[in-house]
Amino acid sequence: MTQHPPEKMKTEDVLRVELETFRSEHRKLDEEIKTLESSGGDAFTIQRLKRQKLALKDRIKAIEDRITPDIIA
Repeated sequence: MTQHPPEKMKTEDVLRVELETFRSEHRKLDEEIKTLESSGGDAFTIQRLKRQKLALKDRIKAIEDRITPDIIA
């Protein structure tokens, strides 16, 4: 079984690639949700996609925080 290294072990370059991937997925989900909502899509599917989008938003925020930590003024 292959184990992935803990997130804190990842280099900034890897984190930036993941960040762009997650942002792209987030945009695609947003478009899909809008399309389903405007066409009267299944409410269960829309809710599931919204949960996925929210989870991606959390992952994006976590990576952004790692790349650009808060600076105490």
